[in-house]
Amino acid sequence: MTLLFFVLIGKLYVVQVVDGAMWYDEAKKRWAAADSITAKRGEITDRNGNVLAMDTIAYNVSVDPQIIHDGDIAEEVIDGLHETLGIPKDELEEQVTAQKKDGTFYRSRELRDGGWLIDKAVADKLAEFRSGLVDKLREEKKTLDTGIYMVETLKRLYPRKALASQLVGYVSLDGENKTGIEAYFDEQLKGVDGYLKYEKDGKRVQLSKGEVDYQEPKNGSNVQLTIDNEIQQYVVEALRDIVAKYSPLSATAIAADPNTMEILAMANMPEFDPNNYSDYEYASFYNHAVGSLYEPGSTFKIATLAAAVEEGVFNPEEIYQSGSIVVPGDPRPIREHNRVGWGKISFLDGLKYSSNVAFVKLGFERLGGDKLRDYFSRFGFGQKTGIELTNELAGTINLQRNRDIASASFGQGQVQVTAIQQVAAVAAVANGGKLMEPHIVKSITDPTTKTTTITEPKLVRQVISEQTSKQVGEYLEQVVSDQDKGTGKNAYIEGYRVAGKTGTAQKVINGKYSDKKFMVSFIGYAPVENPRIVLYIMVDEPNNPLVGGGSAAAPAFREIVLKSLKKMGVAPDYDVQENEDEEGSTKEAKIAVPDVKDAKLANAQAEIQGKGLTVELVGTGGSVLTQIPAAGSLISPAQKVYLITEKKEQLKVPDLTGVSLRDALELTSLIGARLVPEGTGYVHSQQVVEENGERLVKVQLVPPEGSENYGEALHSASNAAAADGASDGQPDDSSDDGGGQADESSSDGETSGEGEGQSDADAADAEDSDDPIGAQGGEN
Repeated sequence: MTLLFFVLIGKLYVVQVVDGAMWYDEAKKRWAAADSITAKRGEITDRNGNVLAMDTIAYNVSVDPQIIHDGDIAEEVIDGLHETLGIPKDELEEQVTAQKKDGTFYRSRELRDGGWLIDKAVADKLAEFRSGLVDKLREEKKTLDTGIYMVETLKRLYPRKALASQLVGYVSLDGENKTGIEAYFDEQLKGVDGYLKYEKDGKRVQLSKGEVDYQEPKNGSNVQLTIDNEIQQYVVEALRDIVAKYSPLSATAIAADPNTMEILAMANMPEFDPNNYSDYEYASFYNHAVGSLYEPGSTFKIATLAAAVEEGVFNPEEIYQSGSIVVPGDPRPIREHNRVGWGKISFLDGLKYSSNVAFVKLGFERLGGDKLRDYFSRFGFGQKTGIELTNELAGTINLQRNRDIASASFGQGQVQVTAIQQVAAVAAVANGGKLMEPHIVKSITDPTTKTTTITEPKLVRQVISEQTSKQVGEYLEQVVSDQDKGTGKNAYIEGYRVAGKTGTAQKVINGKYSDKKFMVSFIGYAPVENPRIVLYIMVDEPNNPLVGGGSAAAPAFREIVLKSLKKMGVAPDYDVQENEDEEGSTKEAKIAVPDVKDAKLANAQAEIQGKGLTVELVGTGGSVLTQIPAAGSLISPAQKVYLITEKKEQLKVPDLTGVSLRDALELTSLIGARLVPEGTGYVHSQQVVEENGERLVKVQLVPPEGSENYGEALHSASNAAAADGASDGQPDDSSDDGGGQADESSSDGETSGEGEGQSDADAADAEDSDDPIGAQGGEN
């Protein structure tokens, strides 16, 4: 007994003294308790502060099988949870009656599938059910604990639902999976959770004199995007209309400020609601704007055109033979999209018709492979843009053979680009030649320090000169404004100068170009003289293979840009000239056109002439039905104001000399005639002819006096006017040499069709080739 006593004392000494510190630490762990304090995830808003993603209060539901068993209320609990949460009864039974291996009931089971992060409205219904169950237990004099618990927490809410869903992305319920901005800026958005550590007794009650350690949570930063909620809505509505009409595989649009490359809108179809992301297939989550590669088709011709103008090898009045062309080393001809061409036409008309041959001559023959490749690279193709989004692809520009170079000049072959690259490149053409890095984030604000980091516009490089940018804009404007030849005529917006280009690219199916499946698109910007928006729309495989970019995408472009410009407060604009003198460049004085619509003719004339403007009457009526330019327009004192006083079927063609192309188009449209312009700038001469019962007004345009090409253009216009006079007013059947054939190949009046109307014989030509480059002989 004495020996045992000494052994016990020895053991006590070891425990209390030798290992005392270790056992004290173990005891503290038993006393210690810790509660995590969830940090609030930062908000995502548009540029105007409209919330796109935010944290909101939610509830997690759990049950105590032991208490439910003791209260004999398992059946009531299962029925109630099924009714309020919608969880199947068999799954609820498994959780509510869950037992350990030894037969005892669990003390806590989380209802993660259906009872996790529930909304407050559902939580209120569950609380009401629980309250009724408590009343029943009270009557039966049982415990008042129902074994149903709700813990308040936070969950992600997307108040705009599907709007900008692929851009903003989503956070899964468990917080593990994220997409879009939610994924890219996860570190900034999520913040740092806080905690409360304290000491408790055996009943889990905090010890009054125990140690307490508190760390306040640091909420996540708020991310403000560059997109505009309203412009985003315009884009989404337009894409939904395209999907309803053409049922494509997908449709994508990007709108941006060309001067800063801030993204104003980015949308994809199909779309999804991130609040219920599990209800959608993967295809709805994909952001094609940055993560898909395409052969761009004719929209890519803008890069070739800009390079050709910069290098001085594009003469808009130069004549070439359209139809087909063969490049050295490859016997297969490259043909026009309408298969036959338009005879001998000018390069400017080639741009309007979207002639493949014209761009092979410019890109392959005149610029050459090395220079063309260099310009494509300088425009940002083949490299990531750096936009703040996940899954961006770089694309490829792989020009090895002569055929590759020729095909790339009009956007097919060994050229694969992303939509965001296209937008950045065309923005450079619009803004004076500056390639800007695109941005989707405007600022990030830390709610703790109240500091804001602003994303500044970033210049990548100067690609072309300001003069080239201006010239290319004027050429592209005619693709839209020329209602006779322009493939982009459906993008024309009354009162605004719009530049743009259609695109219809054949898709490669099983290694060969398909004559049934196309990627159709339109890209452009406005206003030409002071661009505020650049917009790209692409539609992947519309259900009608005869539909081109001018039919499917251009009308949507028109709708979005018109609404956006009005939203921005951009008034309808007209040509503004500048005169240079020895002291520098000064703007010519402008006069605001008064509103005389519906006024008596005498009063209208007096008011306009009182402003120092010249009046041109169109018709013999007694009051003004329409006026051109519109009221409020700022015009040169030398420019006329046209007052239309009769209905169009009674009107004669007025003198259009000195009128801008836009006003000439508007005037001729009002009087029921069709304008056929030649050249660029202002009307120098005109000729009225009748063809097939239609009244045509052929006009020769020249640039503003004093401009670089004024003398040459004036000489050409004078010669053309003299030739028209020699024909004694007869229709000129030889002009454009078959230009009308483009209309015949179009399914909906689109002048180019761009890739439409491929014949069965064309498909047969491709059978001998596994090379998709030119397999149809009619790339576009």
